[in-house]
Parts: sequence; C-alpha cells; structure tokens
Amino acid sequence: MVRENEIRENEVAVTPPEPVDAGLVFIGRIHTPWDQRLLCPRQGRADGPLCRIEIFEPWAQALRGVEAFERLEVLYWLDRARRDLVLQSPASNGKVHGTFSLRSPVRPNPIGTSIVQLDRVEGNVLFVRGLDCLDGTPLLDLKPDRSLFKPIAAPQPGDDETGEKAAYCQKA
Repeated sequence: MVRENEIRENEVAVTPPEPVDAGLVFIGRIHTPWDQRLLCPRQGRADGPLCRIEIFEPWAQALRGVEAFERLEVLYWLDRARRDLVLQSPASNGKVHGTFSLRSPVRPNPIGTSIVQLDRVEGNVLFVRGLDCLDGTPLLDLKPDRSLFKPIAAPQPGDDETGEKAAYCQKA
C-alpha cells in the first residue's frame, strides 16, 4: 500500500510559491466516517454512508430553500492534502499523469467537489450521501446540482448560445 507522502516512480514534486490569501472563508465543517486518506473512498457514492455537513453562523440562514433539491454540489478544502505534485502516478506503476488530468486530492489548491444526495436538513446540519473527504474537512460552499437547477433570475444573452458561437467549448 502506498504511504501518504511517498513519491512514486516518475512522480514530480515542485516547491510551490508562498500562499497568497484568496480571501476564502470556511462556512462549515464536514463530518464523515473517515479519519485517514487511505480509508476514504476515492469517489463518493450515492449509496455511501450518511454524512453531516454543519453550517456555521452567520451562514446557517443561507440554507433556506436548499431542501427543495435532491442533489447538491459540495465544495470543500482538502486541508490535509499535499500541494506539490505536478505529475502523479495514481496506479503506482510508473505511468504518470498531470495533476490537472486527475481528480486526486493532491493539487496546488486542494479544492474538493462532490455531488451529494440530500437526505434531510435539521437546523444548520445537512445529512447527505456521496462524500469522499475526511472527517473535519472545512466546507467552502454549497450549490444546487447544476443539472437540476433552473436559474431564478431572468435569462441573459449567453444563456441560449449554441452552435458556432459555443464551438470553442467543445473538444475537437
């Protein structure tokens, strides 16, 4: 089994620049059954264990209306992940992949994201399934799953752009 801070064959680590405060605010804390990275699932599953997302004050009132959605996108700070690998060998076989082509927690800005199934909301706590992070992970943001969300605001010109105008977004 690979150790957490091991450099595998052909992996490349860099010395990152000193961090600059991006002004992020942790709005809550995530509670899961996992306290070690090697025990944590690699991707969350909709049938996974029930986990809790605690929202701190003064952000709890921002939960109003969230119960209307069956799925949420959760963004969190992978505070225990290393941040220095630019090439990684996830299969430990010497074959490397660029960090930005992986969903690895090891990244320059360790922001994790999961689409979770919302079970229920009790006060400032959401009960969800589908997380893949360690117990105590700081919460950055919550959003309705974009595939379920219809904007409340009036349409704007770019909302209906398709075809030639949007071709730059497509893989060639």
